[in-house]
Amino acid sequence: MPIHKILIVDDSPTERYYLSDILVRNGYQVTTAESGEEALSKIKASKPELILMDVVMPGANGFQVTRSIARDPELQDVPVIICSSKNQETDKIWGLRQGARDYLVKPVDAAELLSRIAALG
Repeated sequence: MPIHKILIVDDSPTERYYLSDILVRNGYQVTTAESGEEALSKIKASKPELILMDVVMPGANGFQVTRSIARDPELQDVPVIICSSKNQETDKIWGLRQGARDYLVKPVDAAELLSRIAALG
């Protein structure tokens, strides 16, 4: 099933705007959340088809939120792509172990982001 509804979770307004702009220009419906807690409530209220997750945020970090999604029977089919400035191989491995389907390092390349989304769709 093609992906249309995407939730962007990032505490940086600049990053949310940057990712939203790329996705909206390519025909996706975008909602945003500024924290892991806000993301979880939005996901439960209106289930997205994909989540782009930052890692370093106040409150619950992206790894914790990804793990919560992956362990929730109602949400575990929603793919998560982690988009983080944490660029160590260990971070990537840890993110994938938490349940993320993919891991992109910021600054995210627009073409790469779109191709990774298409690969999941």
